[in-house]
Amino acid sequence: MERVACIDIGTVTVRLAVADVEDSHVVRMMKRSTICNLGEGLSATGMIGEEARGRVVGCVDAYLQMARGADAHRICCTLTSAARDASNSQLLLDDLTKRGIHPQIIAGEVEGSLTFLGVAQDFVGRRILVADNGGGSTELAVGSLDGGHGLRIDGVHSTDVGCRRITERFLSKSEIPSQADLAAARDFARELFQPVIQREGILREESRPERLVVTGGTATSLVAMHKELEPYDSSQVHLASLSRAQVEDLTAKLASLTVAERAELPGLQAKRAPVILAGALAIAELMAQTHFDELTVSESDLLFGLSICAGRTVRGEGLPFDWKVQLSDI
Repeated sequence: MERVACIDIGTVTVRLAVADVEDSHVVRMMKRSTICNLGEGLSATGMIGEEARGRVVGCVDAYLQMARGADAHRICCTLTSAARDASNSQLLLDDLTKRGIHPQIIAGEVEGSLTFLGVAQDFVGRRILVADNGGGSTELAVGSLDGGHGLRIDGVHSTDVGCRRITERFLSKSEIPSQADLAAARDFARELFQPVIQREGILREESRPERLVVTGGTATSLVAMHKELEPYDSSQVHLASLSRAQVEDLTAKLASLTVAERAELPGLQAKRAPVILAGALAIAELMAQTHFDELTVSESDLLFGLSICAGRTVRGEGLPFDWKVQLSDI
């Protein structure tokens, strides 16, 4: 059994996993998540702000200490949408490298594949559509994992539909967004989702996935809000379902509140209040475009897939798709 640590630096959150991996299975995992908002202001400036970079680096320092305390000796670190988009990402990469990490800015297709690998562990033998709804992008992947752990991804695409991106472009003009701004946000999501849905034939009956599975902070928060979970309870969120009507109702409720009022909702982290509406709009629009009346929320996300790949790399085994994870000693 291999114990590995993985850090994923996203547009909104920075997350840590310390996982025990055996035979391509995550046997147990400790997870931590911190909202650092790396992508704050990125849409306007095209750059990562100095304060945002400082928040992320401080969080990574704390995570490194946690990983060492958990007896992990190998670590990997990925960065996603915000780092892909920013013109000055190298400054953050340099900060991370100084800490003995080999940071990897991963392409959207790799991000989607890692997430699919993690999610599919709970749906062996079933054709699924996985949506990784993040701060700067949403990755859509279609495929299956067979009983022999053979991974088949028929299509994986990254779109610029992200809760931070949509918020800064459409929903930050006023405390309660206008109907016109809400419509513009949904139009933006629709225009980016539709080509992928059509390209992958998701609506064709003969190849239609059995289930829509959504990962990311927005999806888990919607379940927590729906169930009014205080404190957050992973056992009540992982593999929970939401109907399209429930997602639309939650979206309408969020749209009627100020950011301060959203922050008081049971089940929602206060720091996620500024971007939760945009994320809910994106998920609602995805359900509308794919004609799914229900979604399943998964916490077995990119960190699960990344942990599996790190464990296989430690054992000298190949990965189930074309990518190489860089591990460092800690």
